[in-house]
Amino acid sequence: MGLTRTDGPLSPYAPTSVNYRIDGPPHKLLMHPFPRRVRAEFAGRTVLDTRAGQLVHESNLLPVLYVPFDDLDADVLVPTAHTTHCPFKGDAAYHSLQVGDRIAENAVWSYPQPTDEAPWLKGLAALYWNAADAWYDEDEQVFAHLTDPYTRVDVRPTRRHVVVRHRGSEGTDTVLAESREPAVLSETGLKNRWYLRPGDVRVPLRPSDTRTHCPYKGEASYSHATLPDGTVLADAAWSYPTPLPESSRIGGLLSFADGADTGVTVEVDGEPA
Repeated sequence: MGLTRTDGPLSPYAPTSVNYRIDGPPHKLLMHPFPRRVRAEFAGRTVLDTRAGQLVHESNLLPVLYVPFDDLDADVLVPTAHTTHCPFKGDAAYHSLQVGDRIAENAVWSYPQPTDEAPWLKGLAALYWNAADAWYDEDEQVFAHLTDPYTRVDVRPTRRHVVVRHRGSEGTDTVLAESREPAVLSETGLKNRWYLRPGDVRVPLRPSDTRTHCPYKGEASYSHATLPDGTVLADAAWSYPTPLPESSRIGGLLSFADGADTGVTVEVDGEPA
């Protein structure tokens, strides 16, 4: 989330509680070197291998890795006629990836003549994350996107009183879970998430097939919750059975998906979380 999203210093919604002013467009770009080797595989072949990657931060977007064209496998790049225009970066040209019978159309883009405000993009190209079969940060496979050096995750034990409720359209009020010994996870740019022990849950949970990946926490497994009246809340809770080392404290704990669309609320010391 870092610099350019939510309330980051380069986002359009940057806080006003500062003693400086940034003269520049509301939509901001920032590029800096990514410090480690990155590889991407497609159809059993390494199609990107770089030690000179550049991470580009852009307002309201996740950071994107750009690499020198020489760090892409030229033998699998097929130029296409597809183009797009970005008012902040210029006109993009595209290449597809082709390995044998497999083709990922318009998977690579670049800016042959970038705008005067972003000349440092010349000679660099980016590969859509989902176009590759696998990505590696050094020799560790990574998921969802590369980690952002301006994002961090902190997990702390606490004695705050956390109550997770479901309020139904019929006026029902069901406590899904309650704890006075939760863990709070703070992730840059996002609201706190409260993780509870399985024993703190008061309604039956049933494993879901849903899985998501976070480059900071690992693979999340989801569970459906069943209310006393038989209503099933799909994917109501998630956990990280084997979290990444930096988030190891949430291993085996559960957090709940709150929001108006779910009817679930999380209260901390009697106040909305």
